[in-house]
Amino acid sequence: MNRATDYATNLKAANVRSELEPVNGDPLSIGTGFSARSFRAKDIGPAMDPLVLVDHYVMTEPTFGTHPHAGLSAVSLIFPDSTGRFHNRDSLGNDFDLLPGDLYWLKAGRGAIHNESPRAGSRIHGLQVFVNVPQALRYDEPSSLLVRRQDMPVLSNSQYSVHVAMGESNGVEGARSPGVPMTILDGRLARDGSFEHELTASRNAWLHAIDGEIDVAVMANGARLRKGQAIAIENTERGESITVRVSTNSHSHAQFALFDGQAIKEPFIQRGPFVMNTADEIEAVKKAYDEGQFGFIN
Repeated sequence: MNRATDYATNLKAANVRSELEPVNGDPLSIGTGFSARSFRAKDIGPAMDPLVLVDHYVMTEPTFGTHPHAGLSAVSLIFPDSTGRFHNRDSLGNDFDLLPGDLYWLKAGRGAIHNESPRAGSRIHGLQVFVNVPQALRYDEPSSLLVRRQDMPVLSNSQYSVHVAMGESNGVEGARSPGVPMTILDGRLARDGSFEHELTASRNAWLHAIDGEIDVAVMANGARLRKGQAIAIENTERGESITVRVSTNSHSHAQFALFDGQAIKEPFIQRGPFVMNTADEIEAVKKAYDEGQFGFIN
C-alpha cells in the first residue's frame, strides 16, 4: 500500500514507555473501497520499534494501484473472516491470490514494485504493516515469503487457538521471515480464556484487539483493549524475558494479533512507501524508482 505520509522519527531520543497505554489509531478512508484505523511510530514512540506503520483495514475495491517500496518490509496478514481473494503482484515475479488467513511478507530492500487489490466481490479484512530494518540491511536484494493458513502451526486448547503465522511461541515454530526476525500470531480466545507469550530481552511487542475486549497483563502493569485498539510493549528488563498475558472475561470471545520483533533503535525517515535513515537517502531511492531501477510488474 502506498501511503502519503512524511515524517522523521528518532527512536534513540524518545522516552521509554513504562506503562501499558492503549492507542486508538487514526481513522483513514480512501475512496469508497478502503477504510482503516492507522497507527504510526511517530505517534507512539520507541515501544513500536521495529514497526513503522500498522493499518487495520477493510478493502473491497482496488485502491492503491501499482506502487514502490524501499528500505522496509511490507507485511500483509489477512484475517480468516475475509471473503474472496486478494490479488498480489510484484516485481519479484509473484502473481497469486492471498486467501483468508494467509500472510505475505515483501522485503523490499533496495527497491521493489507492488500491487495488491481485492478480486471483484471480495471483502478483505487484515493488517498492513511496515516493518523497519537496520540501516545495514536497507539495500539488500528484494525477497518475499508467502505463508498459507494451512501451513501455520497452531497452539490450541479449550481456552485459545493461536496460529503461528511466523516465528516462535511456546516452543512451536512457524515460518522464518525473509527480513528481520519476527513472531506473528493470529489468536482467538474463548470465554474466560487466556494465552501467554514470552517476550525475550530487547524485543518489543505490538498487540492488537481485532475483535472483542482483551485484558493485557505484563509484570505489574495491566490494561484493557477494546475492539480496534492496540498496545505497544517494551521489554526493558536487562537480559530477562517477560510474559505477555492476554485474557477475556466470561461474556465474550476475542481475536487478537501479536507482532514480536527485535528493537532496531536507529533513527529513520518514512516518506510514503520508503523508509531510510536520511532525507538524502529518500531522495536517492525516489530517483532510482523514477529511473526504473526497481523493476516492473509484468
